[in-house]
Amino acid sequence: MMASEKAKELAARQKAEARAEKLRRKNSTDPADWGQLRQIRESYKVTAQHDKPLPWILLGAGLGTAAVFVVIGLFVPPWWMWLVTGLMAGLLVAMLIFVRRAKGAAYKRYEGQAGSAEVALQMLPKKWSYTPVITATRNRNSVDVIHRAIGPGGLILIGEGDAKALKAQLASEKRKHEQVSYGVVVQVVQMGKGAGQVPLDKLVDHIKKLPKQLSPAKVVEVQARLRALDAMRPKLPIPKGPLSTKGSRQAMRGR
Repeated sequence: MMASEKAKELAARQKAEARAEKLRRKNSTDPADWGQLRQIRESYKVTAQHDKPLPWILLGAGLGTAAVFVVIGLFVPPWWMWLVTGLMAGLLVAMLIFVRRAKGAAYKRYEGQAGSAEVALQMLPKKWSYTPVITATRNRNSVDVIHRAIGPGGLILIGEGDAKALKAQLASEKRKHEQVSYGVVVQVVQMGKGAGQVPLDKLVDHIKKLPKQLSPAKVVEVQARLRALDAMRPKLPIPKGPLSTKGSRQAMRGR
């Protein structure tokens, strides 16, 4: 009898915990707790605020694609198969266009803000990892920020802010990273629209196109050394990047 009561108590406690967890996830503002549909819905809301033609573009692309398959079905039976295929194809085309425009809206929204490179770094493939704002310096007219990414293309330092001030800061950070990376080439990228700089909306493509230099095992090894380097840094007085991009990053990455 006691065993049966304990089993009932355990089952009741597990149900209560499951309900509490479900409620927590429902009210959570952390995208990690959201389902895929909610991620897409929240991303759409943010994107539509800055891209007014978005609903009509998606509707036109979806219906237009479906219409092509319906016309084919008029001549190549069975028509219903082409209708179903058209609806699925229309949904896929609309989703691809949405992902592309969501990225563009995010870049446009945060371009020029301190820490905006994190918007792009969030869209790197999973085989890349990044650390936003490893160091930052506040100047009279700007905040100069340095981020870090590591992956198959190597160890990358990304600077944004005043070009002249960043040159010295990036050189200093490069020396520090070379001291702990043991032979791994530390590459430097300045984000911006000037000569020799990489614009925000081109940053991900620039990093992804870098020739392969590090194996997954080497990446893990270097990451461990970088954690030791970061542990010696003082805490930064400014927040790490534009935090409000969290809600849409999964959809922007096409996940």
